Amino acid sequence: MALDGERLRIKDLPADIRPRERFLRQGPAALSSAELLALVLSTGGRARNALEVATELMGKHGTLDRLASATPGELTQTRGVGEVKALHLLAAFELGRRLRGLPPRTRPVIRRPSDAAALVVDELRFCETERFWVLLLNTRHEVVDRIELTRGGLASSPVHPREVFRAAVRGGAAAVIVVHNHPSGDPSPSRTDVALTRRLDRAGRVVGIPVLDHLVVGDGRYVSLRERGVAFGSAAGDAR
Repeated sequence: MALDGERLRIKDLPADIRPRERFLRQGPAALSSAELLALVLSTGGRARNALEVATELMGKHGTLDRLASATPGELTQTRGVGEVKALHLLAAFELGRRLRGLPPRTRPVIRRPSDAAALVVDELRFCETERFWVLLLNTRHEVVDRIELTRGGLASSPVHPREVFRAAVRGGAAAVIVVHNHPSGDPSPSRTDVALTRRLDRAGRVVGIPVLDHLVVGDGRYVSLRERGVAFGSAAGDAR
């Protein structure tokens, strides 16, 4: 801790009450508005730390909406807030306003193989090399992300189950659908496709992230191994 008369810096505070450490440990919801402002300010003035400056800003303006509507000149009247810090604050508030103004996010829902195919066929049908994608789904079977794991040659794009489920775990997926294309235009599954799907199905049941389907895409056509009734064990759930 700083001695009396010395500037008290945030890093001099105990670790369990520093805004940055609390943010990382407990998340942003655990911080007060002043603490969040202090993180945006990053540093304070010559005699005060960022948390003290942020606390004064909140005291002067009363509420966040009033602070957000302040002008740069009004913000710089607080000691420790120069023009650059005032612009940082106003930029953060403007981002918040834009975020609130976004329309509700709609995510495609996969109820049947044709729903998944509609998301990938047009993009994959003309690819001259084989690509392997993973669609990450949440518990409502909404697609939350699409990840390309490999991009191979004319005939194959090798992939290992650990790569599929590493992507799924990182993305917080509740289930996945795997997709790859055949540059030849013929979506008929090969023996390798079937064998890989069986390995993915078994691995998915072990890690608790089911593989709902494996789509093979050709020129404007696709094959669902789930619909074909091959490669998936009887314990796997359906794609609805």
